[in-house]
Formats: sequence, C-alpha cells, structure tokens
Amino acid sequence: MYQPEYEAMDQGELEALQSERLKATLARVYDNVPMYRAKYDEAGFDPSTVKSLSDLAKIPFTVKNDLRAAYPYGMFAVPMRDIVRLQASSGTTGQVTVVGYTARDIDNWADLMARTFASAGAGPDDIVQVAYGYGLFTGGLGAHYGSERLGCATIPISGGNTKRQIQVMKDFGVTVFAATPSYALLVGETALEMGIDIRDLPLRAGVFGAEPWSENMRLQLEEVLGIKAIDIYGLSEVLGPGVAAECEAQHGLHVNEDHFIIEIVDPETLLPVPDGEMGEVVFTTITKEGIPVIRYRTRDISRILTGKCSCGRTFRRMQRISGRTDDMLIIRGVNVFPSQIEQVLTGIPGVAPHYQVVLTKHGSLDHVEVHVEVGPDFAFDEIKALERLQNRVKAEIVSALAISIGVKLVEPKSIQRSEGKAKRVVDLRNERSE
Repeated sequence: MYQPEYEAMDQGELEALQSERLKATLARVYDNVPMYRAKYDEAGFDPSTVKSLSDLAKIPFTVKNDLRAAYPYGMFAVPMRDIVRLQASSGTTGQVTVVGYTARDIDNWADLMARTFASAGAGPDDIVQVAYGYGLFTGGLGAHYGSERLGCATIPISGGNTKRQIQVMKDFGVTVFAATPSYALLVGETALEMGIDIRDLPLRAGVFGAEPWSENMRLQLEEVLGIKAIDIYGLSEVLGPGVAAECEAQHGLHVNEDHFIIEIVDPETLLPVPDGEMGEVVFTTITKEGIPVIRYRTRDISRILTGKCSCGRTFRRMQRISGRTDDMLIIRGVNVFPSQIEQVLTGIPGVAPHYQVVLTKHGSLDHVEVHVEVGPDFAFDEIKALERLQNRVKAEIVSALAISIGVKLVEPKSIQRSEGKAKRVVDLRNERSE
C-alpha cells in the first residue's frame, strides 16, 4: 500500500494540493459548523482571505474544550444521515470527545492505516494481531481496517487476556503485532513466564502507539520480542491512528501530508517555530468530512526533522512524541516529561521498564518520587545491593535531567500493569494524609 504518487510527491505539488484542500475545508466548516463560524467572526477572520499555506498563522486555533463544549454532535460538518460511524477519545485528560466518520472518511482512514503497516514492512503475506482496544477507542478498528486494506490476515483479538494473546500469537503464526508499547512489554514478560520465548516465533514487527515511549523502550521491546518496533501516531480528534508513522528506517514519523497539515508552535507564544525546534504539535485536517479540525492544538511535544529519509518518502517527519504539555512536571523550575525519566531508567541494568512518578505534598511543597521495579533476577533482599542500585538511579537522573528527585525501588510486578495505555503519573497531592 505504498502510494508514491502521494507519499513521494514533489514539494511544490504537495503544497499546491494542501492549499487547495485547506481552502475548501475552511469554506465548509464556516458554512456548516456553528462553533467555527462564531469563533472566526469573533476573531474578525474571513476564511476567504486564505490563499496559501503561508496564511495558516492567521487562522484561530481549535482546542479540546471546543470539542467538549460541542458534545456530542456540535462539531459535525455533515448531516447525521451522512455519518456511518461514531467513536470517541479515550478520555485520557478529561471528558471524552465524540468523533464522526462518513463513508469516505472510513475509506481514507483504511488507506492511511494500510500505509502505516506497509511502512513497517508488512504486506499481504503477513498475519496481523490487533491488540489495541476495540469499541469507542479508535485504535482497534483503525488498525483492523488498515490491516485488511493491505490484504493481511487480521486477528481482531483486542486488548487483555494476555496468556490467550500469546497462545494465539504462537498457534496462528503471527508476524505483526499491533498494541501499545507498554502492553507489548507485558506480553513479552508473560510469555517468558509461560516458558515461551517470542523470539523463537515468526513475529518480526511491532506497530506501537497511543502513548509516548522512549528510544530505550524501543530497544527493550526489540530485544524481548525479537522484532523491529515501529512507532505510529494519531489521535481521535484528528482521525485516530494513521496520522503519522515511522518507516523501517525508524528515524521520525512520516506525516500523511496529503490529508493533514502539521505545524509546530511555541506553547507559550503560539507562534510557529523553525523546523528542528521543539514545540507543540498542531494539526489541520484537509480531507475529513465528518468532523474537520482546523489548527488543532494536540498538546503533544515534538519537532520537525530536517533532511531526506532513506525510504524515499518525501512527506515531512516528526520526531517521536516526547510528552504532552499537560503531562509535563515542573520540578524546582525544571520541565520534565515522564518519557525522559523512562529513557534514563530503561538504560540502567538491574531495573525493569516499569515505573510510576508519584506526586505528593510535604507540607506546602510538592514532592516527586519515582517508584521503579527492580529486575526479576535482582536480589531484592540484599540491602547493600539495593542501596547501590538506588544511588545509581538517582545519579543517572541527575546527570540526564539536571534535577534530583526521590527514588523508591519496589519489588518485581508490584506496579500495576496496563492492558491499554500505561498510567505513568500518580498524583496524590489532593489526598489527605492520615
């Protein structure tokens, strides 16, 4: 499902296509979505003044609260008779937001997810096990339709029931596994407990997304599962999975720019930043019919990678997500994302890649402590060895992040596992201490 007529487009042709689709989308949302009409009128913005991509910065942003205020159908740009599917966000940061798809939206989505699997090296000869959740969450059905569109044999197993996942993977000869990275790691651990080494199975690729994960986590997944781990990106408000994906070069996620316009803006000033600089990711949909979003602030932090990719695709690449602005911790004036802590922990022998950042109050001051599991072979009852490991973890965090935070080593499997998105931050600051 590699589509070079789009994925390897000349830059000038691509920009002309994006401009044409952007202007049509702006006219459509102004005419059909009351929220956009009111927002644009209030800002004194006339959509007809947008002539090219250089005019993007004059368009007001769309934010999550706009979608919440329009719950459930206020953002739809087509009549309900044209909507063939309703889904919703996972509600990670609050109330769910509803999204609707027309038949053409579903068709485009299947194409984009087929591109995603093809980017990971998959093809019609592959057997794909989809362990993303099905239902209102967009991950499962998005991956499912894309895998089928590519011609793969598709197993709609959904999340959970980990031992059965492993048995199916073994018995059915699965070659591609689609899941959150944290759940994939749990599958690898559980398989070893069952006496199954997944590296001996036909599995060769993992298509992982729905949560930020570090480069060291990738290396661990590739070692434990014996695969090439590919990062994918999407969010329900923009489409679902299929917005961007790594290719086998594993150096940045190619944004499907024939369907989406990506910007990186400074989270404080909201002004665009030059390619290569970190900032907040903003997306505009230019082909969606059901619920188009214009300059949607994702809260995700990334940057545009410069230079050409060895795969031949010319779509711009975004760096893997380092965190979200609403997940960012400010520790004694230093901005820290959980994925940065993960990157440190997963590089230290003796600790497992399972951790939680626990926030509490000590008097009037915020206190941050990282709870991290020791590895399964570590002698947890050896006090001196524990102290040495704890001191090393503290020192590595100081070296990498320039801050000192509390570290608590905990026994293997004492941190709750997730069958979906891992819960990395536990905020206990509003709980009363006894």
